[in-house]
Amino acid sequence: IFSKASSSLEDVGESSSETDEDEQPVRHQEGNTDLSAEYWGIQKLAKYVKGGDPTATVIALCSIRDFNLSQETCQLAIKDTGCLEVLINLLDTEEIKCQAGSLKILKEISQNVLIRHAIADLGGLEIMVKILDSPDTNLKCLAAETIANVARFKRARKTVRQHGGIKKLVELLDCISVGSSYQAKDTETARCGALALWSCSKSTKNKKAIRRAGGIPLLARWLKCSHTDILIPVVGTLQECASEGRFRLNIRKNFFTKTVVKHWKRLPRGMVESPSLELKDCAEDEEKRDLVRKHEGLQPLSDLLGNSENKQLLAAVTGAIWKCAISTENVLKFQEYKTVETLVTLLTDQPEEVLINVIGALGECCQEQENRGTIRRCGGIAPIVKLLTATNQALLVNVNKAVGGCAMEPENMLIIDSLDGVRLLWSLLKNPNPDVQASAAWALCPCVENAKNSGEMVRSFVGGLELIVNLLKSKDKEVLTSVCAAIANIAKDEENLAVMTDHGVVPLLSRLANTNNNKLRRHLAEAIAHCCMWGSNRVAFGETKAVAPLTRYLKAKDPLVHRATALALYQLSEDPNNCVIMHENGVVKV
Repeated sequence: IFSKASSSLEDVGESSSETDEDEQPVRHQEGNTDLSAEYWGIQKLAKYVKGGDPTATVIALCSIRDFNLSQETCQLAIKDTGCLEVLINLLDTEEIKCQAGSLKILKEISQNVLIRHAIADLGGLEIMVKILDSPDTNLKCLAAETIANVARFKRARKTVRQHGGIKKLVELLDCISVGSSYQAKDTETARCGALALWSCSKSTKNKKAIRRAGGIPLLARWLKCSHTDILIPVVGTLQECASEGRFRLNIRKNFFTKTVVKHWKRLPRGMVESPSLELKDCAEDEEKRDLVRKHEGLQPLSDLLGNSENKQLLAAVTGAIWKCAISTENVLKFQEYKTVETLVTLLTDQPEEVLINVIGALGECCQEQENRGTIRRCGGIAPIVKLLTATNQALLVNVNKAVGGCAMEPENMLIIDSLDGVRLLWSLLKNPNPDVQASAAWALCPCVENAKNSGEMVRSFVGGLELIVNLLKSKDKEVLTSVCAAIANIAKDEENLAVMTDHGVVPLLSRLANTNNNKLRRHLAEAIAHCCMWGSNRVAFGETKAVAPLTRYLKAKDPLVHRATALALYQLSEDPNNCVIMHENGVVKV
């Protein structure tokens, strides 16, 4: 009887990610001989609801409300006696008391899955959407709350949208003027509207409808209210809507970060996950990272790390900390709050989602020298190195960065080397994922630079030099850049440079010389400068047409490119033929 929405094209397009709270409704068993007294009591009252005058109907409705309508027996009694159809018909009358009584009952019994589907089948949602235009505020609130309960499955959400309900619900949020105090009646009206929007926002098309109806600035305005009752549905709606790209942009414009951080401590623990997830996304932006710090949001984030039992919340919080740590000023604050020490304790016995964020945060924090020492003193290097054997690609990218950051400290490098960390990094150059390859090559740079007897260490990896030279054939710009940086460090050892020369490093570097990417230009020029130090490599670079493109690098606006290029041209100018090429390409004037 109660089926899910038909698979029309529009239903398929409702949302690519939404899930129905209601599964297929379980049918009520008919013919039950053990029905309770409440069931028979409601059955008796049903005839007065059906056939009485307005006064008798109101009295009957009030009497029904005296029953415990949260009990399934009472809910199904209303459905089985045909009273549900009458309750919905009463909504379409002009008797406000009858409408209010009916909605109060529908609001309670629509917690039941069967009732929700029945209300939708009987056209109840369409009438409730009409009531949202009523001049009676109480009626509008009751209708919105009932819609919030019923719109927990796709077909119901679609019905609300198709009958103009989204715009009307958004209008319930617009019941105060900017800057005025929050009156109790205003807050209650907005709360009911936000509850309904929260249910409806699980559909992609409804998210867009909310945005088009001007819901974003209104939701943002209510974030400034101190009442938790309104904050919960508002934050919940924003969390749902933040998955829609254009909506997220508008949320940021309307001070989501500032207002949520300001009222963070007032949110129930279960709702902190919503702003944490949004902060993770918003904190990609430098301005938003600064806002979190200025409005003292970093310490509450750090404090929430202590709630390690709730893995969903922990994943949201560690994700927000990771993105906030991209800013150096935030890292300094995290140092004050001992965040790094707490993050180290989360390196073991955690789900991958949490580990990705924890390692990502530590990778950002260990760019500061003090934190590199903290990680070592807290015993964090061993579990980080151990994670180099993981298989999750996103986790490996973050682990590589963290190992590379720690390796900038010679004391840390000793531990990394003793744990076979450099060999594990080198093996990740074989990983098919370009992001993993690039992050591993970047991590090798400080390892080679700070290891004792680094030349001998590199030669101990069988086939390692051939592997890294062959990565110069990659089509990924970041892989090429990181490999050039690694080769520049490895080539400082003469024996290693000789081996790389035999593997064809010179023509492979020369082939990249025509790039317009300044980051690649810088590290390529450094690699060429250091590779000139062996045999006839200077001459070979001229013959493989690397010199002329290098002269153009001096016109770049990046001084780091200028410096690396000057080093390369200095080495190349030891060969007279290269000097001729440089002169012909106008290098003296530049």
